[in-house]
Amino acid sequence: MDSQNKKPNVKEFLPLVRRPSRYIGGEAGSVLKDPASVRLSFALAFPDTYEVGISHLGCQILYQILSAEADFACERVYAPWGDMEALLREKELPLTALESGRALSDFDILGFSMQYELSFTNILNMLDLGGIPLLQKDRGEGDTLVIGGGPATFNPEPVADFFDAFLLGDGEEAIVDISKCVADCKEEGLSREETLIRLAGIEGIYVPSFYEISYKEDGTIEEIRSLKPDLGPVRRRIVKDINDLPDPVKPVVPIVTAVHDRLTVEIARGCTRGCRFCHAGMVTRPIRERDPQKIIDIVKEGLRNTGYDEVSLLSLSTGDYCNIGPVITALMQSLKEERTSVSLPSLRVGTLTEGLAEEIRKVKKTGFTMAPEAGTERLRRVINKVIEEDALVDIAKTVYELGWRSIKLYFMIGLPTETKGDIDGIIGLADRVRAASGQPRPKFKKKKPARNTPVNVSVGTYVPKPFTPFQWEAQISLDETYERQRKLRGEVESLGLSFKWNDAKLSNLEGVFSRGDRRLANAVLGAFNKGARFDGWSECFKNDLWQEVFVEEFIDVTFYTTRRRDRKEILPWDHLDCGVTKEFLLKDLDLALAEEETPDCKTSRCTDCGVCDFKEIKNIVSELAESLDGHTVKRRPAPDVPGLKARLKFTKRGPIRLAGHLELMTTVSRAIRRARLPVAHSAGFHPHPKISFSNPLPVGMESDAEYMDIEFTCPVTVANLPDRLNRVLPDGLRFIEASVIGLKTPALSATMKGNEYLIDVTNGPADAEGLGIDFIELERRIESFLAKDQIPITVRRKEKLKELDLKPFIDSILLEDESKIRLVLKTSVGLGREGGGVKPHECITALLNLRPEDALLIPILKTRTVL
Repeated sequence: MDSQNKKPNVKEFLPLVRRPSRYIGGEAGSVLKDPASVRLSFALAFPDTYEVGISHLGCQILYQILSAEADFACERVYAPWGDMEALLREKELPLTALESGRALSDFDILGFSMQYELSFTNILNMLDLGGIPLLQKDRGEGDTLVIGGGPATFNPEPVADFFDAFLLGDGEEAIVDISKCVADCKEEGLSREETLIRLAGIEGIYVPSFYEISYKEDGTIEEIRSLKPDLGPVRRRIVKDINDLPDPVKPVVPIVTAVHDRLTVEIARGCTRGCRFCHAGMVTRPIRERDPQKIIDIVKEGLRNTGYDEVSLLSLSTGDYCNIGPVITALMQSLKEERTSVSLPSLRVGTLTEGLAEEIRKVKKTGFTMAPEAGTERLRRVINKVIEEDALVDIAKTVYELGWRSIKLYFMIGLPTETKGDIDGIIGLADRVRAASGQPRPKFKKKKPARNTPVNVSVGTYVPKPFTPFQWEAQISLDETYERQRKLRGEVESLGLSFKWNDAKLSNLEGVFSRGDRRLANAVLGAFNKGARFDGWSECFKNDLWQEVFVEEFIDVTFYTTRRRDRKEILPWDHLDCGVTKEFLLKDLDLALAEEETPDCKTSRCTDCGVCDFKEIKNIVSELAESLDGHTVKRRPAPDVPGLKARLKFTKRGPIRLAGHLELMTTVSRAIRRARLPVAHSAGFHPHPKISFSNPLPVGMESDAEYMDIEFTCPVTVANLPDRLNRVLPDGLRFIEASVIGLKTPALSATMKGNEYLIDVTNGPADAEGLGIDFIELERRIESFLAKDQIPITVRRKEKLKELDLKPFIDSILLEDESKIRLVLKTSVGLGREGGGVKPHECITALLNLRPEDALLIPILKTRTVL
C-alpha cells in the first residue's frame, strides 16, 4: 500500500508517549476473537490508567466469564494518560480496545467499571475519544450501548444523562444476561428503545431515561417518576452463592507493573459487621463465604497460570472469614517451597490473633496496617466499629514483637458527632502504639517529617455515602478539614511519627457527586470540556476549573456537601434498591447517635436490614475446616551433581517491543514460573531468582539478538528450554537458542562489546509524516558524518540533559541499499560509568538531522550482539 494512503495505526506512534506498554495488549491470559465469528462484542472499560484498572479483580473476573462464552468477544480499554490523549487527538485517531485495536464505537456494548466518583470526566473523555456521542439522547440506532457498573452506580444520577443503562450489584451472572439480551435484540432487528425496554426487565438493570425527576423551589427533589408503567424501584442483582460461579483462575497477567501486582483471590463477598460509614459493607450484603478448599484450589491453579510470586486473599474483612486460620496455614505450608508469599489486605483489628500474625510473619513483615477509623472508643461506638483501645495497643505490641518494623494507623476525620476530644484521641492512640514499639518520644520537636518511624498515621476526610446510616448527615467544610489536619499534623509529627493526609478539595468534590443529582451533569460536561481529567489524581486535579464550572452552572456546592438532609427528603437514589431498607438505616442512625451497637448478624441475631429472604438470599458461612489439602509439592532432594547454568537467545518483535527492560524481566520471570523450571535463588530474607539479562534494549526497538542467563538447581534438558518457555510467553517474545555455560561465566553485561542494528529509514510513520530525507544523498551523508573528528550530541538521561561525543561510540555505518542502514555501536568506550552509551535513534537523529521524536518512529532492528 502506498504510504500516503496507509491508514495510521496508533501503535506506530507509541514510542512518543510515556509508558507505551500501557497500550499494547497481548498479555498472557488475554483473549482475541474474530468479531465476525461472535454474536456480540463487549468492551470492558476502566476509567483510570492501565496499572490501576488491570489490578481490579471485578474486571478480571468479568473478562474471564465473557471470554469463556463462545458467542461473545470481550476486550478491554483503559483511560489514556494525558500524553496519549494528546497524541490521539493530534493524529485524529480513535481510542481503541487492546485486543483487536478496534475503535470503541465498533462495539455493541461499552461497559464502564465505576469505582469512584472522581473518574466521571475520564468516562466522558473515553467516550469522546472512542467516537461515541457523549449524551444518551444523542445516540442513534446502531450506536454503541453505554452501560455502567460498580459501587458508584448506587447513585449514578450525576452522570445518568451519559449512560444508556446501569447495573446495580453483582455482575458475573448479569453480564451474560445483558450480552444475550442485546445479541437477541440485534438479531431480531429491535430498535434502541425496544432493546432498552428489554434490558430493563433484567434484574439489576436501571435505565435512567425511563425515569423523570422534578424538583421543588428549595432545590430538593419533588418526585421521581417512572415513565414506563411496569417499572418500579430497581433492585440490586445478588449472586446467591459465589461458590457456584466459575473459578477465576486465568486472569490477564500485565506486562506493565500494576498497582496490585499479584494474584488476587476473593475469599468472601459482603460484610455484616455494620460499620455505619461503610458504603461497601451496606451494598454488598449478605456475607457469602467461599469454600476453603475451593480457595486453595483457585490459588494453586491461578499461580500456575500466572507465574505470580504473591497471592492476596481479598474480602471486605479478611480476618472475619471463618476458616482464615486453616486456609492461611495450608497455603503457607504449600507455597513456602514455591517461594510465594501471602498477603491479607483487609484485616480488622479485632480479628488479628497472635497465631494468624505468626503465620503472616513467616513470609512478609515489612509493614502492617490497622484501621481504628476513630480516635476514641466513644466515636467508634457511633460508627459501630467497637474496638477497645487497650486491645488495639496489645495487638500492636504483638505485631512489633513478631518482627514488624512499622504499623500504619488509618483514621477518618469528619465523622458524625466528632469533637475536639476525638481528634485528640487520634494523637493519644498513635502515641500509645509508638510506645508499644519501644521507641521513645523525641526530646526535641522535629523540624522535618519523620522517616522510617514505627508508626505512620494516615488520615482521610469522611465523605457520606448513599445507602448508609450517615447518608443524611453533613460533610465537614473545607475550613473545618484544614483546621483538623493542621492540628493533627503538628501534634503527630512532634511525636516523631509520620503523618499523611488527603487533599481536602478532592474530598469536597467527591462529596458533591457522592450524593448529587442529575443537575450536576452539566457541570461534569463543562469540566470535561475545560480539560478536567484524572480528577482523583492530586497532580492532575484542577480545583479552580471545577469551581469556575460550578459558578457558571449556578451550582451551590454546599447544597450537596455540608447540608444535613431531612429524614423525609426524597434522595436522588430513592428509586434504587440495594436491599437494605431505609427504615433500617434510619433506625441505625438513631442507634449511632445514642452510641449503641448494632450486632453482626453473622455471629449474632438478625438485625432485620431487609436484604435476606432466608430462602435464596441469605448469609453463607463456610463450615469450619479441621484440615485442608494444600497440594504441597515437595521438591526432590538436591542431587549429588551441581546445578546448571544456561544462556538463552530470544527475539523481541511486534508490540511488545514497547515494553521497558524491567517489564521484560518481570514478564520472562513469570513465564519461567509458569513453565515450572527449577530456577536457583539467591540467599537471604528476600531471595531472588538467579536470572540475568543482556543490557537494556531501548523502548520501541525490535531485536533478534537478546540474551538471558539462568541458573538451575538441578540439571535440565537445555535443548527443550526454548519450547517450554515459548508455550507460556506472550506474543512477540520467542526463545530461539539455548546452550550450557559454566557456573562462573561472567555476567552478560560484562562481556558485551557492541550491538549491530538494521535501520529502515523508509518504513513506518516517520516517512509518511514527510521528513524529507534525501535518499540519493544518504551515502554522502554517512561519509561526511564518519569523517568528523567529533560529533557532539545532547541526550536525555534520567530526566536530565547531557552532552556526549557520539564519535567514539560508532564502530561502523554502512548503507546496504537506498533505504537500509547497518549500524554497529560500541557499548563501552573506556569512559567509565560517566561515559554511559548511546542509543541507535540518537545516532540517526544526528546523522539525518532529525527531530528526536521523528527518529523514534523509524523502525530499528537489533540484529546481533557482539560478545
